[in-house]
Amino acid sequence: MFSGRLRPVEDFSSPRSEIAGFLSSCRQIFWAMAIFSGVSNILMLTGSFFMLQIYDRVLPSRSIPTLIALLALAIVLYFFQSALDLIRTRISARMGRHLDETLGERVFDAVIRLPLKTRGDGDGLQPIRDLDQVRGFLASGGPSALFDMPWMPVYLAICFLFHFWIGVTALVGALVLVVIMIMTELRSQGPAKASARFAIQRNSLASEGRRNAEALHAMGMRRLAAARWREANQKYLAASEAASDVGSGLGNMSKAFRAILQSGVLAVGAYLVINQESTAGIIIAGSILTSRALAPVETAIANWKGFVSARQSGHRLDQLLTLLPKEEDPLALPAPVEAIAMERVYVNAPASDRAVLNDVSFNLRKGDGLGIIGPSGSGKSSLARALVGVWPQMRGKITLDNAALGQWSSEALGRHIGYLPQDVELFDGSIAVNIARFDPNASPKAVLAAARAAGAHELILSFPDGYGTKIGEGGMSLSAGQRQRIGLARAFYGDPFLVVLDEPTSNLDADGEAALTEAILNVRRRNGIVVVIAHRPKALDGVDHVLVIANGKVQSFGRKEDVLTKVLRAAPLKVVGERG
Repeated sequence: MFSGRLRPVEDFSSPRSEIAGFLSSCRQIFWAMAIFSGVSNILMLTGSFFMLQIYDRVLPSRSIPTLIALLALAIVLYFFQSALDLIRTRISARMGRHLDETLGERVFDAVIRLPLKTRGDGDGLQPIRDLDQVRGFLASGGPSALFDMPWMPVYLAICFLFHFWIGVTALVGALVLVVIMIMTELRSQGPAKASARFAIQRNSLASEGRRNAEALHAMGMRRLAAARWREANQKYLAASEAASDVGSGLGNMSKAFRAILQSGVLAVGAYLVINQESTAGIIIAGSILTSRALAPVETAIANWKGFVSARQSGHRLDQLLTLLPKEEDPLALPAPVEAIAMERVYVNAPASDRAVLNDVSFNLRKGDGLGIIGPSGSGKSSLARALVGVWPQMRGKITLDNAALGQWSSEALGRHIGYLPQDVELFDGSIAVNIARFDPNASPKAVLAAARAAGAHELILSFPDGYGTKIGEGGMSLSAGQRQRIGLARAFYGDPFLVVLDEPTSNLDADGEAALTEAILNVRRRNGIVVVIAHRPKALDGVDHVLVIANGKVQSFGRKEDVLTKVLRAAPLKVVGERG
């Protein structure tokens, strides 16, 4: 009955949030649903008036033609109402899908960016579940009940038209159900919030255990990890049970009261008939109409748990999308070809006010190679993250060809940067797809060139499916050294101007180290810049500058020979050979 894509209004004044903006953009859709709901609620009077006519017109007159005509009219109206309800249901389903299509990519992008803004605590996939919760509520019958509730006064008014006391009985019932609905709202808030909080904690522990499966198994920690998860799970179950008890208890109370009320209306009607103040038809019609008048409240109570969960999910999504606003694409800048500089840069870790790098300054020109050395925890990896724009700057400026990193979007900047993090992460898919950074238009020539630059070509050919080999989630089917080789190839893909390698030799053998040195020299020969966090002295073979860092501060910077000579003359800092 209803198909096709929804076309919401697209331009409205600035919304309070992206969720509110989406709902505002669907204003015409809501008006359409309100109209359909209005017509549907009018047609729901069919049953009441059909029974009224049967008892008050057909039975006294014993007219078969009148009965047939009324039945035919009722059947047509019932089919029309069914069609309207079907359209309304399909609109709700498509509106839920439209929410996902509108905000799904934004939420996924925020999930990826969130660890760069916060410490990454909790369940990292909770925003995806929150989006599913809001979408599920919009696609369910919950919103329909909200559109039906404004028609309660209409039904109650008709009950008063039938008879004053029938109207009073229905009104008292409506007030009691509204009180139950308010009680449901008040009593469900606390347990629902606790349930959501413990669900995040439980899922976080499960994800943490999955990531560290090898360590848990090797060191006999599985049962202890399971005990931690069981404790969090028991808290979640208790809170979830409390929330369910509130909803089901008050929901069953509303159902019982509604049944009592319907019988009460019949009793009041019978009393009125006995006293000849009403007709038998009004007894039945009033009972049906009262039941219909209170149905939206009962439906709202039954769906209240979903409504509360969707409201909390929407609030969390609002907070997330406000914390990580949509990145606007700045004016496209020419590719950097000259230099990179750090000018009095202070860097802090995400969600921390403490500087891990203090007053760092240096300048590199095209063709330069820089080795960064220092004790463990001195800030070497933090410096690498700052150079590629991953960690924020408290003060100072990092520039590529005199343009601050913030003047590029992350997509545009990423095309000019190759980065190998300390802990190499690959993605489910083929080796070629990983090297090409998911680029659907990647040329085989560029993929092969990157693999050869990393010394990984022969390694990849040794796999049964070569470049088409599926490596599994996180590259789990590969060894640490194989992951590092492919990660290096990904860093070299597309001949980026700036290549930052954080401890690239940590899992390489002698042949791999020699290939890495040649790759670094090749980057410099094509007038690129290479920054290497040194874990082994061999990693410095391809660079011509060295920066020594300790306690987050630059101790020395200059030509490799000069700096290393100066360091060796000073008290030993153990600047090479430690991870940091």
